Amino acid sequence: MKTHYLLDTETVKTYLVEQLRLFSHDDPLDAEEIGDGNINYVFQVRSRISGKSIIVKQADRLLRSSGRPLDITRSRREVEALRIYAALTPQFIPQIYAYDDTMSAICMEDISYCGNLRKELMAGRPLPANFAENAASFLADAVFATSDLFLSPEEKKERVKAFINPELCAISETLVFSEPYCNGKNRNRITPGNESFIRKTLYTDEVLKAEVASLREIFMNKAEALIHGDLHTGSIFIGSRAGIPIDTNATSDRNATNEPCTEPCMKIIDPEFAFYGPIGYDLGNIIANLYCSLMYAAFSHKKLSAADDFDDFIERIAAAIEALPQLFTAKALKRCKTVPLSDPLYNERYIRWRLSEILADAYGFAGTEIIRRAVGDTKTAEFDAMGQDTRRITMERIVIKTACTLIKRRRQTGIGERAVTYFREALLRSGV
Repeated sequence: MKTHYLLDTETVKTYLVEQLRLFSHDDPLDAEEIGDGNINYVFQVRSRISGKSIIVKQADRLLRSSGRPLDITRSRREVEALRIYAALTPQFIPQIYAYDDTMSAICMEDISYCGNLRKELMAGRPLPANFAENAASFLADAVFATSDLFLSPEEKKERVKAFINPELCAISETLVFSEPYCNGKNRNRITPGNESFIRKTLYTDEVLKAEVASLREIFMNKAEALIHGDLHTGSIFIGSRAGIPIDTNATSDRNATNEPCTEPCMKIIDPEFAFYGPIGYDLGNIIANLYCSLMYAAFSHKKLSAADDFDDFIERIAAAIEALPQLFTAKALKRCKTVPLSDPLYNERYIRWRLSEILADAYGFAGTEIIRRAVGDTKTAEFDAMGQDTRRITMERIVIKTACTLIKRRRQTGIGERAVTYFREALLRSGV
């Protein structure tokens, strides 16, 4: 009987040839571990002759850093989420070639013809003009589309049950909604010089903490749609360079066109945190991480040497932050008018109210994501890249105050635009 074992750069080649038959026996292969996470192993396996390349992502039973046991069924949920999203928006999802439940291994398209969005922006390469449009399309046509507006009550309840994800949800509940406001486990990483600011702004602001508690309750109990659950700029890839197609066979989940990707594209990966939760969480995560990119661009002492027009570089990110919620709303409304709804009770008045609730959630979740990245143990690369730069104190204060505004005033009309305006004006006052 086949059992789970951990792959390495040698055994992964044998695995793909002998068990999955995605390469032939006479195909010379190179394999490299390319993952940098703590709970999975990721390999790139490439043919030296054809150039055909496959990514293998394997879930482990243990946390790599501490050896704490983990539930490997997260891999099954991840691949199912990818399949559901691919059925709705195939242009945004890497092609899945095979999934092995025993090995908890997903074999998928190599999207190295794209670049990681976080790294691209940190290097000064401009945000694609169609990014907000594409992100809004994914949220409206893949995430929003899995809500009960479009699914029967029976199918929705089966989906909710299938995607219960208590272990990874607990991570978010603690790291996003609890520790940044009380430092209960003493894991917060505060920039020296900002201790009193954090204490006053986060730890002792009871109004803020009550609002965060409300957002935590929404995250835990609002089973609205199949959300990605970790949709930040590190989970999004962008590109336009031609990719090498793979010659798939009957083991593939989707027929390959064997046409290289030559159009500007966006790909979304890593939905292992997927569960039925509030749509605003995914939207808010994108907004928050764009703020991190904007923050880093404004304060980076390198001034992003790859950016030909620094002002345009900054403006593109700010414009995307402002436009994304409105684009999502427009696309979601269009979907409701063009795709049959599950019940005639869902009239336009209700749908518009529900979308306004999603936007309010999104702005609040954007604030909690910014704060947990600024204060918590799991920083984004933008914060860590600032190192000991003396401007980091000012940078963090501006972005945290922006986040607090988003949380406290998330239901106010125009809060998204006003938060961006505050951020811009604070930057001007800081002299960067």
